[in-house]
Amino acid sequence: MRCVIFDLDGTLADTSGDLIAAANACFEGLGLGPLLDVETDAATALRGGRAMLNLGFSRVEGYGEVEVDAQYPLLLDHYAKALDVHTVLYPGAVEAVQELRDAGYAVGICTNKPEGLAESLMQSLGVRDLFDSLIGADTLPVRKPDPQPYVRSVELAGGDVTRSLLVGDSMTDERTARAAGVPSVSVLFGPDTAERDILKPDMWLESFTDMKRVADALLG
Repeated sequence: MRCVIFDLDGTLADTSGDLIAAANACFEGLGLGPLLDVETDAATALRGGRAMLNLGFSRVEGYGEVEVDAQYPLLLDHYAKALDVHTVLYPGAVEAVQELRDAGYAVGICTNKPEGLAESLMQSLGVRDLFDSLIGADTLPVRKPDPQPYVRSVELAGGDVTRSLLVGDSMTDERTARAAGVPSVSVLFGPDTAERDILKPDMWLESFTDMKRVADALLG
């Protein structure tokens, strides 16, 4: 069965607002105030918790990796308590996934967000049942760009790896696809990043309205 696997943060949903709020809660707990801005730092937020902590601490003196390691579990706790306040699915995402399913595609998620948080978010957004699989950063001993999480997500969805592709927004996703030997699709919506200038996906996705056309073109 043909299969489309999606990244989550920055691909299916804009999670940056809630991620930045969680990071700022850590900084505020240290008396540093909110060091990240939801408008200018959204791209970093979509790269994960440690990226946000590193960026915030780089803006003050006397903080480094030790503080990042100490604050990361607290960031996850803050995020778990409020992961759906600002988060929204990108326009057309639900319709695109349903269209793929109606056309006989298996559909899944492969994310570097911890599995429990990803499951909670998808349930909260009311779309978990649209996806046949969900693999997170801690589901297996390795995470993207290692291909194993991707392969597992395809297998759990009931798809054929040789007839599958990965939709993402970052170099990590592109490297994952290359390592798995499958086509990569990169989205053009969401925060613009420096990575976008160096990505070389098999196809770009300008809007979710084009998702099935892109999948058909790459998978036949």
